[in-house]
Amino acid sequence: MKKILGLGNALVDIVIQLENDRQLDELKLPKGSMQLVNLERAQRILEYFKTSPYTLASGGSVANTLNGIANLGGNASFVGCVGADKYGEFFKTDMLENGIKPNLFTGTVGTGTAITLMSPDSERTFATYLGSAIELSANHLSLELFEGYDYFHIEGYLVQNYDLIRTAIQFAKQMGCRVSLDLASYNVVEENLPFLTEMVENYVDILFANEEEAHAFCGKPAEEALAYFAKYAEYAVVKIGKKGSLVQHKDQVERINAPNDIKVIDTNGAGDAYAAGFLFGLMTNMDLTSCGNLGAKLAGEVVQVIGPKLSKNEWQKILNSL
Repeated sequence: MKKILGLGNALVDIVIQLENDRQLDELKLPKGSMQLVNLERAQRILEYFKTSPYTLASGGSVANTLNGIANLGGNASFVGCVGADKYGEFFKTDMLENGIKPNLFTGTVGTGTAITLMSPDSERTFATYLGSAIELSANHLSLELFEGYDYFHIEGYLVQNYDLIRTAIQFAKQMGCRVSLDLASYNVVEENLPFLTEMVENYVDILFANEEEAHAFCGKPAEEALAYFAKYAEYAVVKIGKKGSLVQHKDQVERINAPNDIKVIDTNGAGDAYAAGFLFGLMTNMDLTSCGNLGAKLAGEVVQVIGPKLSKNEWQKILNSL
């Protein structure tokens, strides 16, 4: 079995179902936005919802993707930084329970949290406290950390630390890993385009983007962006929402249809799930179309539940259907 190592922001997702959108107005959180907040504001938001039910899950884009790979039976490990607190312990325990090997460093502040507020119409609003997640630095890394892995997956959300990303990718390449990058968000791309262009053109073997991210990267529509990415990456993926996705490997181009007859409840984690299916397909030597179809299948399952992850029962149904 091939092995994958992922490096990302270690966040605990705190998912809260809103009674109505007036609650967002009272908290001065624009509906559908992702707001970075400090610890004090994060605590005020949680205090506001202290009597509301919530669910917890180890989160962050890469952690979500590795969760999918591990539940499919893949060999996955994670590198991140958490605080010495209850959320840090939860993050580690949740990873272990889902079959992921955690390589966690301990920061000087609290574990990062992503407070996810679900409107009645399923729109998500995030208040994200990065906490110790952003204390992960290039100094934590070593060549030995990448030894024995075949794939290395990284998220664009880490781009606030160029030295960390560049060092991690260079170490991964030195150790023979194929490097996978998820661009994460169009605003991340816009704000860091020269650096991301350098990474894609020189190091990335597998690239994931949605239409908005692809356009922000190269100013082209999906089909042309796919061809552009495929000049540099061995595998290029552009996700086009309800229309499915476009995938390319060398000269082979395939259109992957999105699943039919599904009820979309929450799109949180759909892109991460797609990456999980696609990467697991590569790890198990599936052909290009099968990799895309597995990615689409997982994304289609995740959007039918609240939160970015599936339950053990839901995973068992998927495994039985493969």
